[in-house]
Parts: sequence; C-alpha cells; structure tokens
Amino acid sequence: MASSPFSSSSCYSLKHPFMIFVSFLIVMFSPVNGCFTSIFSFGDSLTDTGNLLAISISESKKLPSSAFPPNGRTFFHHPTGRRCDGRLAIDFLAETLGFPFLPPYYGFKNGGREKFQKGVNFAVAGATALNSSFLAERGIQNPTTNISLGDQLNSFKHLLPSLCSSSSECNELLGNSLIVMGEIGGNDYNHAFEQGMNIEKIRQLVPFSVNIIASAINELIELGAVTFLVPGNFPIGCSPAYLTYFQGSDKDKYDPSTGCLTWLNQFSQHHNGLLRKELEKIRNLRPDINIIYVDNYNTAMRFYRSPKQFGFGETIRACCGAGGVYNYTSSRTCGYPPVRQCCSDPSSYVSWDGIHYTEAANKWLAFGVFEQLINSIPSFNKLQTI
Repeated sequence: MASSPFSSSSCYSLKHPFMIFVSFLIVMFSPVNGCFTSIFSFGDSLTDTGNLLAISISESKKLPSSAFPPNGRTFFHHPTGRRCDGRLAIDFLAETLGFPFLPPYYGFKNGGREKFQKGVNFAVAGATALNSSFLAERGIQNPTTNISLGDQLNSFKHLLPSLCSSSSECNELLGNSLIVMGEIGGNDYNHAFEQGMNIEKIRQLVPFSVNIIASAINELIELGAVTFLVPGNFPIGCSPAYLTYFQGSDKDKYDPSTGCLTWLNQFSQHHNGLLRKELEKIRNLRPDINIIYVDNYNTAMRFYRSPKQFGFGETIRACCGAGGVYNYTSSRTCGYPPVRQCCSDPSSYVSWDGIHYTEAANKWLAFGVFEQLINSIPSFNKLQTI
C-alpha cells in the first residue's frame, strides 16, 4: 500500500489540482493522521449517521424510512439510519482523516469519554437551523423532528463535561478538534416549500437561518473551538424532489443543459451568499480562527454539467423511488413499503432517494471538501494540533 504523503507536522501541502486528486485517492486507502484529535458534527439528514433512528426508537415513534432497506445496501449491507445506499460525505471525511465513523449522539447519550473520544455526530434528519417555535409562528411545521441547531448545540454542551474535566482541558480538546457545522438550514426552506409558502416569504427566512449558524459558530469559538468546516446549501433545483414538486413549470425556468430549475438554484445561491458574508465577518473579528466554507453548490453542479466525467448516467432521476418522471413521490419514500426496490447500479446515479445523494456522489462531495481544505488553510501546515 502506498504511504500517505501527509504527515502530522505537514498535513497538506499540495496545490496542483491533479496532485490534489491523486492525493485524495491515496488517503482514501491511507488515512491522514495527526491533524485533529476529534470531529464534532452538526446538521441534518445529509450528515445524520443514525440520530433520527435512535430518537424514534427511544421515543417509540414511527421508524424513519432510513431504518429500512434498500438504504445501506452498497456499503453497510443493511440500514443504519443513513438516508443513502452507503456512506455519507461525513463518513468519507472521518475515514480519510483516520477516524472511525462518527457515532450518533442520540444513540449513545451516555457514551461519555470512551465512546466519544474521537468525536460524535449530533446531526438529525429533518433538523432545521431555526427552532420549531420560530418556524411555527410563520406557519411552517416540521413533520420530521422538533430538533434544531440550537438543540444540537445544547446536547453538545451537555456532553462536554464528560469529555473534559476543566476549562483548560476543554479548550485543548476543542482546539484540537474539527467542527463540521452542517449542512444545516436547508430544511428551514424545504419544509416551507413543501407546505406551499410563497418564495418571497421563504427568502425572508434566509438571514435568520444564516444568523443562527453564525451564532452557533461564535458560541463554539467561546468554548475553545478553532477549526470549522461550514458547508453551504446544495443546488436544490436539481433535486428530483423539487423537480417533482414544481413539475410543469415554464420551460424557461429550466436550465436546458442540466434539466435543473434555475430559480430554485438561485435561491440556494442566495443562502450561500449570505452565509459566506457572515463567515467573513467572523474571520475579520477572529483572524486566529480557521473557518472553511465548503462550496457544496459548485461541487455538486459539476455532476449535473459533466455527469460522465464523474461516472454518472442519471443526474435528476432518483435511484430509489416509486416512479414518475423523476422517480420521486413524497408520499412513498425510499424504504417505506412498497418502495423497497432501487436501480441496479446506484453508483451511476447522483440522487439516491430524490432528496439525498448516493454514496458515489457523496464520495465526490468529500473530495470537494478536501479541495477546499487544501486551498483555504495555507498548506495546512499551521494545523499542527498534536
């Protein structure tokens, strides 16, 4: 096996795009050690490694669709609570940095130092950045969970004393950890769009959602966190779910080269633009903090613009679904009977279930994360955290 070109004293030092790609392939089989001691992750279903499933079991609620096959078929060979045929981008990130898959917090609340020594995942499928009461006041209901980013942050603060026994020890722990803040905020808009809210009213939610994300980052900075990955929103106009919701829109509203709805993608870009401005404000106030914006939008758009280059044959049709133009039906989601069948080759699809990505797409999204890590922190040499 080839040895990793990355050492604990110089985690990343390559700049040429081809060398970045080669290095990513190498580290997929030779984990990078020495950059961080832990990973703490917050977010929604794009990052949930089993939290909603654990919550549903503990509260004796209806199990989510992620509890049933064919979810998990490609890598785990059984459902794990991930809304995917295999690994998520956060799984690839953990693997490549030399960590085990992040355990879901709500599945092991009493895990403590031993269980969560290398990190923990607080992301919950359906979670929003804004809390449920704020959304309810505006007529938006969350049909999946009442957990928001604030709730996840409170869970983290509740757990922290079991991971470190003093403020200096906690500062050291968080200073040596990677914080993955999202993707979060997408469901604030998803629920509103699904419930028929006018797009101009939904746009009014964006500054509030972005401010919540920024506030969470600032709160974690005060606790001692130093390095953040902050993913932006994806091009929702390319989602089979949204394409189904708004099927029949004027042809002028579609991008002829991708089949995506341009006005929805513009909405995603609006969220991302405001998010980047807020992150820049934090950087200016705290130049000692590493905040890496993860450009999920443009990384994913590569799939839709040049699918063959990434090995994809289907971009805007779901692998697992109940039929229709985009193989998506909101009332018959992947995993719930009778939707137990899926395409024969998920690796040739971008979308797994109409909303979430396949393992194949998640692997490329993780590559995008590493591209931005390399380009955002000079040679990564300053992250000598061990």
